[in-house]
Amino acid sequence: MMRQYDLVERVKSYDPSADEDALNRAYVFSMKAHGTQMRESGDTYFSHPVEVAGILSDKKLDCASIVTGLLHDTVEDTVATMEDIEKLFGSEIARLVDGVTKLSQIETQSDQTKQAENFRKLLLAMSEDIRVLLVKLADRLHNMRTLHHVSKSEKRRRIGRETMDIYVPLAERIGIRDWKDELEDLAFVELNPDGRLSILNRLDFLRDRGCDLINLVMDQLSHTLGEASIKAAVSGREKTPYSVWRKMQRKNIGFEQLSDIMAFRIVVHSVEHCYQTLGAIHSRYQMIPGLFKDYISIPKPNGYKSLHTSVIGPENQRIEIQIRTDEMHEVAELGVAAHWRYKQGNYTEGKQYRWLRELLEILEHADAPEEFLEHTKLEMFADQVFCFSPKGDLRSLPRGSTPVDFAYAVHTEVGDTCVGAKINGRIAPLRTQLSNGDQVEVLTSKTQYPSPAWESFVVTGKARACIRRYVRSQQRQEYITLGREITEKAFRQHGHEFRIKAIKSVLKLFVLESADDVFFNV
Repeated sequence: MMRQYDLVERVKSYDPSADEDALNRAYVFSMKAHGTQMRESGDTYFSHPVEVAGILSDKKLDCASIVTGLLHDTVEDTVATMEDIEKLFGSEIARLVDGVTKLSQIETQSDQTKQAENFRKLLLAMSEDIRVLLVKLADRLHNMRTLHHVSKSEKRRRIGRETMDIYVPLAERIGIRDWKDELEDLAFVELNPDGRLSILNRLDFLRDRGCDLINLVMDQLSHTLGEASIKAAVSGREKTPYSVWRKMQRKNIGFEQLSDIMAFRIVVHSVEHCYQTLGAIHSRYQMIPGLFKDYISIPKPNGYKSLHTSVIGPENQRIEIQIRTDEMHEVAELGVAAHWRYKQGNYTEGKQYRWLRELLEILEHADAPEEFLEHTKLEMFADQVFCFSPKGDLRSLPRGSTPVDFAYAVHTEVGDTCVGAKINGRIAPLRTQLSNGDQVEVLTSKTQYPSPAWESFVVTGKARACIRRYVRSQQRQEYITLGREITEKAFRQHGHEFRIKAIKSVLKLFVLESADDVFFNV
């Protein structure tokens, strides 16, 4: 367990202006609050918040985030109160701790409705301050690292599934790659231990057979760039077991058919050098068609920028190469956490992230918590396609999206009134799947309404939620009309004059708010 002095020194090493007194007080407060509490591993409970603070400091996060990491379980698991936190550490820390505390039950509840409700709370909390999500991810990462100490296999699997469904895609969306990879692999251990072991054994076999291959490829790539007078740092790594397994599942191929399990990274000094490097690589090695992606020109939704290409490289090995600048590399590794260092973003403005705004829009349109969770999983997991409006505005959508999905991505009203679409200047059916680079023009009419049939082919959570909401509202109106007719007929059969006043007189009896609610229930 990290000592108080070591944690303070670590934070001060990258942030000399950090509030040393606050860090010391938070360490002592958390240690006293947790007292003799123990974890299932047999460690003192206090070791957990200290490890969470350490994980956050690895990303060089601000002092408030580190203090929140130390305090995040005190209100939930000890006698400490939010008033104590605010009095001792101020309103900013209290707000962050409160945001994380409200989410703690997500780990202990198996009921899907409760899980969905807690995810809704997480979304709202991180939209106000993205640091809530950073602390929550660090908390989940340490819990996953110690998950093997949990005795019940069913509980381990449930936590593993929840991690894969919610926390892995969130870590990917904010661009913290190593957290995402580790969470993914730790969840993979619980969800498919045999599959993971099989892939690890095969990777070990390949490593033994060609132990120097990565170094050999790196040397030849460096030589190629040297001949082109390009200064660069070249590194190589194996893909993670889960990414290998997922690719095998997605393409329905065996391990032996995978030839790009090695990825190489080239870091240069400027954007201009990125494209020069790409030219040098493509002129020296045969490019594999269809596998080049320019995320510098069109960045990913989480801000990731890089050039990706696959070539038949040195030693006739099929390899994937990523080319980026130093700053792009920092953002690729740290994601949102890099913003603090470059002063490009504000933690307290979570709504600045388009993907987060889109999830909030789904929350607005979804009727039930379970439906919201279903739609957001659709939104977070999907691979992306990038399409343009006639004005050149870029929209990133899940793979398989249609013009209706594009219309709803532009605006809810555009989606609701969509009657047709032009793709690259030609009229196309609304169920047409969009491809990268398509220009989409949505045709609308004020007399058009969402069709229930659209739900069978849209793929974005927002589109599906909006269509379902409209269908529900139409059904409700039909029920209200029919219910009123039934009620009026009943009044006539019993010799009474139908009056709305009479209906309103029974609202309290049935715990309803309006006459329409009575007719709907009838």
